[in-house]
Amino acid sequence: MTPTKILIRLIPMLALAAAAYAAKSGPLELGGVACQNPPPMHCPDANCGALVSEQGTAVEPKTNRKFFLDYPCDLKKGEKVTFILSLHGAGSIGNWHRHYFPLIDFKDKYRLVIATPTSSVVPNSNPPTHVWNGETDDAYLQNIVSMVYDQIGAKNIKAFWLVGHSQGGMTSNRIIRTDFFKQKVDGWLSLSGGRLGGSPGRGSFGNLGRGPAPGPGRGAAAGRAGDPGRGGPDLSAAMAALREPPANEFSFIFETGQHEMDDKGIPETSAWAKTIGCGERVRKADIVDTKPGYVYDSTRQNPGSDGWGRLPRPGTAEVYEYSNCKGGRIVADVVREAKGHTEGLEPHVTEELIQLMLSAKTQKKK
Repeated sequence: MTPTKILIRLIPMLALAAAAYAAKSGPLELGGVACQNPPPMHCPDANCGALVSEQGTAVEPKTNRKFFLDYPCDLKKGEKVTFILSLHGAGSIGNWHRHYFPLIDFKDKYRLVIATPTSSVVPNSNPPTHVWNGETDDAYLQNIVSMVYDQIGAKNIKAFWLVGHSQGGMTSNRIIRTDFFKQKVDGWLSLSGGRLGGSPGRGSFGNLGRGPAPGPGRGAAAGRAGDPGRGGPDLSAAMAALREPPANEFSFIFETGQHEMDDKGIPETSAWAKTIGCGERVRKADIVDTKPGYVYDSTRQNPGSDGWGRLPRPGTAEVYEYSNCKGGRIVADVVREAKGHTEGLEPHVTEELIQLMLSAKTQKKK
């Protein structure tokens, strides 16, 4: 056979090999959403404006509801990632929450896949108010999780965390006990959404009866927050669920603003830490931020409230971690000094929370 004929036969084989290699090693596209850097609908450092009212570029096909799906743009097939389902508070919306706790700024560095959905609307609410509802939202959340698992591959998800702010935290506390989630979830990060193992006393939220219901803000870094009438800080009915610990064991991190608590502050013990076999609480180095977060609730700034939250600004956070938890799990508390319920988290404290999540060892799932 002549060299020319050999080359002619090799060309199709080489093309097939190249295509197979590209399919295996090339960037992975999730949810039909082309990855972008910076992520789509990302707020600037100031003046988020109407961007926070967007609901996402991905579509959950069974319900046809939108959500945000952010992931590293160079994500490869077979790469190990941490998957986070991040839930906003009542009265809020996905993109406000996406900037309240800006995981998107660290998705490439820490190899994060982040799904940020928007809850259903309270029937007959005017203006429309978003609140997580089991009857209308649970299937939607499960479908999002199943889609991500199918596209990434369960073996490539090294950890799955629930993150929830306010009523989103309460929703995390509820669904983590269900059959679908308890077999998958490795940890829960509660952003002012209740503390497993003993909650702190409630701070003062005296101005919340004044002003309009939360909605898109118009000021610098303006956005949505929680609705105290439907899942804000006064969550007595939902908080009752925290008195009974879940049967399944997982890592747990609680973050809160200092002004959301009474003068006693964060409890010095944790029944949850004891339940999962942790040792003594250890004070870690404080986190100092020189940059503010992105968002706040502009609808309740005249007058403002320390408990509910004022304008974004730099700050310091205290970190407490329970030592030597069984199986390498994590139990920790993070308190943002002089902050309330709705100031967006600053970059360094956001990164510290991510690092705490990633430091937890995962357990084998059934």
